[in-house]
Amino acid sequence: MPSITPFLWFDNNLPQAVAFYRSVFPNAKVETVSDFMAVFELEGQRFNALNGGPQYKFNEAVSFFISVETQAEVDYFWVRLTADGGEESRCGWLKDKFGLSWQVIPSALSRYLGDPDRTRANRVMQAMMGMKKIVIADLDKAYAGG
Repeated sequence: MPSITPFLWFDNNLPQAVAFYRSVFPNAKVETVSDFMAVFELEGQRFNALNGGPQYKFNEAVSFFISVETQAEVDYFWVRLTADGGEESRCGWLKDKFGLSWQVIPSALSRYLGDPDRTRANRVMQAMMGMKKIVIADLDKAYAGG
């Protein structure tokens, strides 16, 4: 059976990137890491990576979606992935210090945006549009009409 695995191109910092992701994700597993290539797993998702050099850069056209339940989980991933040179963006998006884009999204957001009551869903959408890191309490307040 075929499989699909993300393949990431790093700029001569692959061992540092793998060590960083291993420190961020509690269930990380590293199969192989060298100065040239790596195979690792983050929360059950397998990745292959290459130390390819500066020719190509990551951009927001590809991001990795981290689905979480609680504000503590949002905060945990947000703080760690933006550390040491990462960048906050809007609506739950960020870039880590290697330039890789991530979305840290609580399940409440999808639940609220999918509500058949479009007035409530639209309030939540407007609240989200004003956020960098998603704050569940603010989503709850917008959903309730406050």
